[in-house]
Order: sequence, then structure tokens, then C-alpha cells
Amino acid sequence: MKGGPGSDGWSQWPAPAKLNLFLHIVGRRSDGYHLLETVFQLLDWGDSVWLRPRDDGRIIRCGDNSGIDEASDLGVRAARALKQSVDGVGLGADIRIDKRIPIGGGLGGGSSDAATTLVALNWLWNAGLDEDRLAGIGLALGADVPVFVRGRTAYAEGIGEMLTAIDVPPRDYLVVDTGASVPTAALFADPQLTRDSPAVTIRGFVCGAPTHNAFEAIVRRRFAAVGRALDWLAAYGEPRLSGSGGAVFMPLREDGRKLLDACPSGMRAWIVRGVARSPLHGALAAAVARGAPAL
Repeated sequence: MKGGPGSDGWSQWPAPAKLNLFLHIVGRRSDGYHLLETVFQLLDWGDSVWLRPRDDGRIIRCGDNSGIDEASDLGVRAARALKQSVDGVGLGADIRIDKRIPIGGGLGGGSSDAATTLVALNWLWNAGLDEDRLAGIGLALGADVPVFVRGRTAYAEGIGEMLTAIDVPPRDYLVVDTGASVPTAALFADPQLTRDSPAVTIRGFVCGAPTHNAFEAIVRRRFAAVGRALDWLAAYGEPRLSGSGGAVFMPLREDGRKLLDACPSGMRAWIVRGVARSPLHGALAAAVARGAPAL
């Protein structure tokens, strides 16, 4: 059952993907973390997180989550972090994740799975933490987690955690999984990475100031499939790399189904919709309206 427990105790919760409409690196903190500017565009498409509360306090992963080892599984780590943050919660959970978002694609899959686990278990356990507290727990798991916890398309600064909700006109995008799983840490360490891009304010972004993805040239150089996808799509529009991953996207000017049919061999593509509000928050609102979870 989506948003609330079904008769078997399982409930299904959306974990939406995101696009980085641009990504600039504008400096570096004293601790070595890079300072970013980006716009996170949330999508109506992504993973599904299945949760079932347990009364024995255990966090159990069901399934292999596309081969991700349990110690690295952000959904499991999020459940454990939430449990440690809440006094008096003796409950546990079974967790199963249906993966659609490609791993290493720069679409936020692991971060979104973590955020969905935090938001949904907070309600299922009656933990009562507010959004700021959940975002703080999420930030310790990854810089992209807070935007999914807060659930609004946003302009981001800092390491990605300083968020300002913005209105981006709704539109469709073609998202292409090139098959490249890109290691983020290696990109940040690349000596050719531009770390002093000029700042782009929200007003500048809205008014059409020039933007780019700081990682695109490096990923294109390291992963030939990404270059092929960008070159293919350049004949139809203005493609861009998302985040620091191997997926590329392009706003659609017209029906994109012909592009789905023309997707290069070895790649996958989807037509997705950008949304202002996360489908996770819609599911939570529906669950709350139906009444408190049965524990």
C-alpha cells in the first residue's frame, strides 16, 4: 500500500530522482569540502522504498538492493541513524528498495532512498521529529539527502545543504542512463576540475545567466559513453550531465518518444516530469489524512 501500511504491514513510499539543472563549484572550505551552487530539480520518477515496522527493534534489509552491500546501503543506514536519534523508540523495520535510479548516475538514488526512509519511518514509528531534525540526520549521511527530506525543488549552496525553494516551470525531460557508474570522490580530486566558477544567484538563474556542470568535461574525458550520449542529444537540444554521475538529461521541446526509440545501444532512457513538490510528501500527506499508523 502506498503511503500507509497494508494488511501485511508493508507500505510503499516514493523515492524520487533529481536533476542538477546546473552545478558550479565556487570555492573550497578549510576542511577540504567544495562549495557548490546548483538547482535541484525533483522528478516524478524514481525508486520505491518498502517499509514494515518491527516490534523487536531490529533493522532488517530484505533483498539485495541491486547488489549494494548492506554497510553502504543508505536506506539501512538512515533507519539506524533515525533509531539512534529518537529516545524511547523500540521499534525496528524491514526495508526493501526497488531500484530504478541508476547507481552512480548523479540522479540522487541513494540519497533519496535515505530521505524516504527517514521521512516515512518517522511517521510509521510516531517518532515526531520535525523536518529540520530529519534534514540534519540526513546531512550526516550525504550532502544531497536534505533536499529530498525537505521535498521541494531548490537552489542550493554550501556543500548542497543550504536550500532555498524556488519555482521552476514544470517540464518534461529525457533522462539517459549511459551505463557509466561514476565515482564522485575521484572527480572532486581531479586536478582539472574548475573550482572557482563565478557565482550564480537565484535571480541570475531565473533570468537566464550562463551556467554549466563543472564535472561535465572530466566525465566526458573519462567515460566515452557519456560523450556519445551528449553528442547524440546535442542534435536535438541542450543536453547536460546531472550531478557528478554518468546520466545525462535534456529538457524536451516536443514529444520525446522518438528519442526513446533512437536511444544508443547499451543505454536506457526515460521521459520524466520535473515537479515542484516531492511525491514523497504527497504520499506522506495522504497517509496522515488516513490516520495514525497502527503500531
